[in-house]
Amino acid sequence: MTRALIADDEPHLAQYLKQQLADCWPELEIVAVARNGIEAAEQINALQPDIAFLDIQMPGLTGLEVAQGIEGGTRVVFVTAYDEYALEAFDAAAIDYLLKPLKTERLLTCLARLKGALAQPQAAETARLAEALQRLLPSAAAAPRLRFIRAGSADLMHQVAVQDVLFFHADDKYTVVKTAQAEHLIRTTITDLVAQLDPEQFWQVHRSTLINLAHLAGTRRDEMSRLFVRIKGHAQELPVSRAYVHLFKSM
Repeated sequence: MTRALIADDEPHLAQYLKQQLADCWPELEIVAVARNGIEAAEQINALQPDIAFLDIQMPGLTGLEVAQGIEGGTRVVFVTAYDEYALEAFDAAAIDYLLKPLKTERLLTCLARLKGALAQPQAAETARLAEALQRLLPSAAAAPRLRFIRAGSADLMHQVAVQDVLFFHADDKYTVVKTAQAEHLIRTTITDLVAQLDPEQFWQVHRSTLINLAHLAGTRRDEMSRLFVRIKGHAQELPVSRAYVHLFKSM
Protein backbone atom coordinates (compact mmCIF):
# COMPACT_ATOMS: atom_id res chain seq x y z
CA MET A 1 0.00 0.00 0.00
CA THR A 2 1.27 3.49 -0.90
CA ARG A 3 1.71 5.71 2.16
CA ALA A 4 1.46 9.50 2.32
CA LEU A 5 1.86 12.41 4.72
CA ILE A 6 0.02 15.74 4.64
CA ALA A 7 1.55 18.90 6.12
CA ASP A 8 -0.49 22.09 6.43
CA ASP A 9 -0.83 24.56 9.28
CA GLU A 10 -4.48 25.14 8.40
CA PRO A 11 -6.33 22.08 9.81
CA HIS A 12 -9.44 22.48 7.67
CA LEU A 13 -7.35 22.53 4.47
CA ALA A 14 -5.38 19.48 5.59
CA GLN A 15 -8.62 17.64 6.37
CA TYR A 16 -10.10 18.65 3.02
CA LEU A 17 -7.06 17.32 1.14
CA LYS A 18 -7.22 14.11 3.19
CA GLN A 19 -10.87 13.62 2.23
CA GLN A 20 -10.18 14.38 -1.43
CA LEU A 21 -7.36 11.84 -1.47
CA ALA A 22 -9.62 9.25 0.11
CA ASP A 23 -12.19 9.83 -2.64
CA CYS A 24 -9.69 9.90 -5.53
CA TRP A 25 -7.21 7.24 -4.35
CA PRO A 26 -8.91 4.96 -1.80
CA GLU A 27 -5.87 2.67 -1.59
CA LEU A 28 -3.62 5.52 -0.42
CA GLU A 29 -2.87 5.35 3.31
CA ILE A 30 -2.45 8.70 5.11
CA VAL A 31 0.06 7.91 7.86
CA ALA A 32 0.29 11.37 9.41
CA VAL A 33 -1.05 14.93 9.22
CA ALA A 34 1.59 17.45 10.36
CA ARG A 35 0.65 20.91 11.64
CA ASN A 36 3.91 22.70 10.84
CA GLY A 37 7.21 22.28 9.02
CA ILE A 38 9.21 20.96 11.96
CA GLU A 39 6.61 18.30 12.71
CA ALA A 40 6.49 17.38 9.01
CA ALA A 41 10.27 16.93 8.85
CA GLU A 42 10.26 14.75 11.98
CA GLN A 43 7.36 12.59 10.74
CA ILE A 44 8.89 12.12 7.28
CA ASN A 45 12.16 11.04 8.84
CA ALA A 46 10.42 8.62 11.23
CA LEU A 47 7.76 7.18 8.92
CA GLN A 48 9.45 7.39 5.48
CA PRO A 49 6.18 7.82 3.54
CA ASP A 50 6.14 7.32 -0.22
CA ILE A 51 4.61 10.79 -0.76
CA ALA A 52 4.56 14.06 1.18
CA PHE A 53 1.99 16.74 0.36
CA LEU A 54 3.73 19.86 1.72
CA ASP A 55 2.20 23.28 2.13
CA ILE A 56 4.89 25.81 1.23
CA GLN A 57 4.14 28.49 3.81
CA MET A 58 4.26 26.83 7.24
CA PRO A 59 5.67 27.94 10.61
CA GLY A 60 8.94 26.45 11.81
CA LEU A 61 10.12 25.27 8.39
CA THR A 62 8.67 26.06 4.99
CA GLY A 63 7.66 23.25 2.68
CA LEU A 64 10.74 24.01 0.58
CA GLU A 65 13.00 23.64 3.62
CA VAL A 66 11.29 20.38 4.60
CA ALA A 67 11.84 19.05 1.08
CA GLN A 68 15.52 19.99 1.27
CA GLY A 69 15.96 17.80 4.33
CA ILE A 70 14.35 14.62 3.00
CA GLU A 71 16.96 11.87 2.93
CA GLY A 72 14.83 8.87 1.97
CA GLY A 73 12.72 8.07 -1.07
CA THR A 74 9.74 10.29 -0.27
CA ARG A 75 8.26 12.02 -3.33
CA VAL A 76 7.13 15.61 -2.80
CA VAL A 77 4.02 17.42 -3.97
CA PHE A 78 3.87 21.07 -3.00
CA VAL A 79 0.56 22.61 -2.00
CA THR A 80 0.90 26.26 -2.84
CA ALA A 81 -0.64 29.63 -3.53
CA TYR A 82 2.57 30.81 -5.26
CA ASP A 83 2.51 33.13 -8.24
CA GLU A 84 2.86 32.15 -11.89
CA TYR A 85 6.66 32.31 -11.95
CA ALA A 86 6.96 29.71 -9.22
CA LEU A 87 4.45 27.46 -10.91
CA GLU A 88 6.48 27.65 -14.12
CA ALA A 89 9.53 26.57 -12.14
CA PHE A 90 7.65 23.52 -10.86
CA ASP A 91 6.55 22.62 -14.38
CA ALA A 92 10.03 23.06 -15.84
CA ALA A 93 11.43 20.70 -13.22
CA ALA A 94 8.61 18.16 -13.65
CA ILE A 95 7.70 18.39 -9.95
CA ASP A 96 4.00 18.49 -9.27
CA TYR A 97 2.07 20.97 -7.19
CA LEU A 98 -1.50 21.57 -6.07
CA LEU A 99 -2.75 25.12 -6.22
CA LYS A 100 -5.06 26.36 -3.49
CA PRO A 101 -8.04 26.16 -3.58
CA LEU A 102 -7.81 22.50 -4.58
CA LYS A 103 -9.67 21.29 -7.64
CA THR A 104 -10.62 17.64 -8.08
CA GLU A 105 -9.59 17.51 -11.75
CA ARG A 106 -6.13 18.88 -10.94
CA LEU A 107 -5.74 16.45 -8.05
CA LEU A 108 -6.54 13.52 -10.33
CA THR A 109 -3.84 14.66 -12.77
CA CYS A 110 -1.37 14.98 -9.92
CA LEU A 111 -2.16 11.51 -8.62
CA ALA A 112 -1.70 10.02 -12.08
CA ARG A 113 1.76 11.60 -12.27
CA LEU A 114 2.59 10.33 -8.81
CA LYS A 115 1.61 6.77 -9.65
CA GLY A 116 3.83 6.93 -12.72
CA ALA A 117 6.73 8.39 -10.73
CA LEU A 118 6.45 5.74 -8.02
CA ALA A 119 6.87 3.08 -10.68
CA GLN A 120 10.10 4.62 -11.99
CA PRO A 121 13.66 4.93 -10.58
CA GLN A 122 14.06 8.05 -8.52
CA ALA A 123 17.45 9.31 -9.72
CA ALA A 124 16.14 11.56 -12.50
CA GLU A 125 13.35 12.90 -10.31
CA THR A 126 15.82 13.72 -7.55
CA ALA A 127 17.85 15.86 -9.96
CA ARG A 128 14.70 17.71 -11.03
CA LEU A 129 13.77 18.28 -7.36
CA ALA A 130 17.19 19.80 -6.71
CA GLU A 131 16.85 22.08 -9.73
CA ALA A 132 13.41 23.28 -8.71
CA LEU A 133 14.43 23.95 -5.11
CA GLN A 134 17.41 26.00 -6.22
CA ARG A 135 15.22 28.08 -8.52
CA LEU A 136 12.58 28.68 -5.86
CA LEU A 137 14.80 29.40 -2.86
CA PRO A 138 16.08 32.97 -2.41
CA SER A 139 19.15 33.71 -4.53
CA ALA A 140 22.33 35.05 -2.97
CA ALA A 141 22.50 38.83 -2.90
CA ALA A 142 25.26 40.55 -4.84
CA ALA A 143 26.81 41.91 -1.64
CA PRO A 144 30.34 41.72 -0.24
CA ARG A 145 31.05 38.22 1.09
CA LEU A 146 31.45 37.62 4.80
CA ARG A 147 35.05 37.38 5.95
CA PHE A 148 34.46 37.13 9.69
CA ILE A 149 31.74 35.80 12.01
CA ARG A 150 31.12 37.65 15.26
CA ALA A 151 29.95 35.33 18.03
CA GLY A 152 29.31 36.34 21.63
CA SER A 153 29.91 34.23 24.72
CA ALA A 154 28.86 35.87 28.01
CA ASP A 155 30.82 39.15 28.08
CA LEU A 156 33.34 37.98 25.48
CA MET A 157 32.98 38.58 21.74
CA HIS A 158 34.81 36.24 19.34
CA GLN A 159 35.73 37.15 15.78
CA VAL A 160 36.04 33.98 13.73
CA ALA A 161 37.54 34.04 10.23
CA VAL A 162 35.17 32.24 7.85
CA GLN A 163 38.10 30.30 6.37
CA ASP A 164 38.55 28.64 9.78
CA VAL A 165 34.92 27.48 9.98
CA LEU A 166 34.48 23.76 9.33
CA PHE A 167 30.70 23.99 9.03
CA PHE A 168 27.59 25.78 10.26
CA HIS A 169 24.72 23.77 11.74
CA ALA A 170 21.30 25.06 12.80
CA ASP A 171 20.51 23.99 16.36
CA ASP A 172 17.13 24.98 17.81
CA LYS A 173 17.17 28.81 18.10
CA TYR A 174 20.85 29.20 17.23
CA THR A 175 23.35 28.30 14.54
CA VAL A 176 26.48 26.48 15.67
CA VAL A 177 29.74 27.79 14.17
CA LYS A 178 32.15 24.82 14.29
CA THR A 179 35.90 25.31 14.01
CA ALA A 180 38.68 22.81 14.71
CA GLN A 181 39.25 24.40 18.12
CA ALA A 182 35.82 25.49 19.35
CA GLU A 183 32.08 25.91 18.86
CA HIS A 184 30.33 29.28 18.86
CA LEU A 185 26.64 30.18 18.74
CA ILE A 186 25.14 32.88 16.52
CA ARG A 187 21.56 33.88 15.71
CA THR A 188 22.12 34.17 11.95
CA THR A 189 20.08 31.56 10.07
CA ILE A 190 21.49 29.11 7.53
CA THR A 191 19.47 30.85 4.81
CA ASP A 192 21.04 34.21 5.67
CA LEU A 193 24.53 32.69 5.78
CA VAL A 194 24.05 31.15 2.33
CA ALA A 195 23.27 34.62 0.98
CA GLN A 196 26.36 36.17 2.59
CA LEU A 197 29.06 33.52 2.10
CA ASP A 198 31.01 32.66 -1.05
CA PRO A 199 29.08 29.87 -2.83
CA GLU A 200 32.35 28.58 -4.28
CA GLN A 201 33.64 27.92 -0.76
CA PHE A 202 30.50 27.09 1.24
CA TRP A 203 27.95 24.52 0.13
CA GLN A 204 24.62 23.85 1.77
CA VAL A 205 24.26 20.06 2.11
CA HIS A 206 21.14 19.96 4.26
CA ARG A 207 18.46 22.43 5.32
CA SER A 208 20.36 22.80 8.62
CA THR A 209 24.00 22.39 7.47
CA LEU A 210 26.46 24.51 5.49
CA ILE A 211 29.98 23.14 4.98
CA ASN A 212 33.32 24.74 4.11
CA LEU A 213 34.73 22.89 1.09
CA ALA A 214 38.26 23.79 2.18
CA HIS A 215 37.83 21.30 5.04
CA LEU A 216 36.05 18.54 3.11
CA ALA A 217 37.84 15.22 3.63
CA GLY A 218 35.61 13.03 1.48
CA THR A 219 32.21 11.39 1.12
CA ARG A 220 30.65 8.03 1.92
CA ARG A 221 27.48 6.19 0.94
CA ASP A 222 25.84 3.74 3.32
CA GLU A 223 24.00 0.51 2.48
CA MET A 224 20.84 2.53 1.70
CA SER A 225 22.77 4.81 -0.72
CA ARG A 226 22.47 7.81 1.59
CA LEU A 227 25.37 10.22 1.19
CA PHE A 228 27.52 11.56 4.05
CA VAL A 229 30.43 14.02 4.06
CA ARG A 230 33.56 13.77 6.19
CA ILE A 231 35.06 16.99 7.52
CA LYS A 232 38.71 17.40 8.52
CA GLY A 233 39.02 18.00 12.25
CA HIS A 234 35.53 16.67 13.00
CA ALA A 235 34.94 13.06 14.01
CA GLN A 236 31.30 12.67 12.98
CA GLU A 237 30.03 12.48 9.41
CA LEU A 238 27.36 14.92 8.24
CA PRO A 239 24.34 13.75 6.19
CA VAL A 240 23.66 15.17 2.73
CA SER A 241 19.97 15.48 1.89
CA ARG A 242 18.89 14.30 -1.54
CA ALA A 243 18.31 17.86 -2.79
CA TYR A 244 22.08 18.41 -2.64
CA VAL A 245 23.50 15.01 -3.65
CA HIS A 246 23.99 16.26 -7.23
CA LEU A 247 26.67 18.71 -6.00
CA PHE A 248 29.01 15.78 -5.33
CA LYS A 249 28.60 13.88 -8.60
CA SER A 250 31.87 15.18 -10.02
CA MET A 251 33.82 14.22 -6.88
